[in-house]
Amino acid sequence: MSLTPQHGGRLLQASQQYRRAPSKWLDLSTGINPHGWPVPHIDAASWQRLPDPDDGLLAAAQHYYQTPELLATAGSQAAIQALPRLRAKSQVGLPTIGYAEHRYHWQQAGHQLNLLDRDQIDATLDRLDVLVLINPNNPTGERYSIDQLLGWQQRLARRGGWLIVDEAFIDARPEQSLIQHCPRKGLIVLRSVGKFFGLAGIRAGFVAADSDLLQRLESWLGPWALTGPTRQICQLALLDSAWQQQTRIRLAADQQRLKALLKKHINGTSVQSIHGCELFQTLQRPDAVELHRRFAEQGVLLRLFESEQLLRLGLPGSEQQWQRLSRAVDSITPNIIPIAPNLSATRT
Repeated sequence: MSLTPQHGGRLLQASQQYRRAPSKWLDLSTGINPHGWPVPHIDAASWQRLPDPDDGLLAAAQHYYQTPELLATAGSQAAIQALPRLRAKSQVGLPTIGYAEHRYHWQQAGHQLNLLDRDQIDATLDRLDVLVLINPNNPTGERYSIDQLLGWQQRLARRGGWLIVDEAFIDARPEQSLIQHCPRKGLIVLRSVGKFFGLAGIRAGFVAADSDLLQRLESWLGPWALTGPTRQICQLALLDSAWQQQTRIRLAADQQRLKALLKKHINGTSVQSIHGCELFQTLQRPDAVELHRRFAEQGVLLRLFESEQLLRLGLPGSEQQWQRLSRAVDSITPNIIPIAPNLSATRT
């Protein structure tokens, strides 16, 4: 069995386990926008030439992210894997519940991990060399204010420390992004075009940081981090401000619709036990494992976080899918016992 973190989107594995063809599933196991940016025809020359760093992608990214110092990477995942290798052994703070790849790669690089709830960060910060946060957090949806993050960044920077903020899910609320305050010494912000733009398959992301650190990171990752076709698609998507504005409106409405559906139908679920952001909602219930199995038997694939007793649902992509989810919920919930969730572990 693999020791690496598991992720949503393992549709073929679920198909084999439940003996259901992949085409027969409603896959809500990822937090990827189901109405992704519409990819146009790609120039054939993009497949035949090496990627060109002067193709306009950097300028488009600087405009979209409103910061001058950026490095394009093969998704934020590339940076998540590389950054722990750019520091000497350090004391690293990470969220108790959060995207597991961060914890895995800092541990693999030999650093000392400190798993922290939000209310433990202030008291622990002066003992840390690096603080890694996800904003909004995946899967809990917890958010941090810009003022709070900058306060922590300044305390770390005085000692040569880093604040790393993974903003993979923040594009729906760009005003909450810390990237506008880059570059600052010791501040590293990770962005992805996979979630909001619905372009997870092209594996594209950006890192914002000071120029010295970006040069070190680029040297570690090597040339041609993004393919030519990826660069072309990414540039066009970042420049499409009309699509971005319409998508933010749509995601805000879909977020409320999904939250309302869960609150209405899942017995014992109140708004206090539903966490999330514009691209997913997460139920916190002690019967999460059983709920996951029952949804799978109905052909609805969700993302289970078993040890945390969390069940994450992405957004349906059509009215037919919304109705299918509603029917699945209706058929399952009469047999689910109402519960009073313990909310101490996660807060939104």
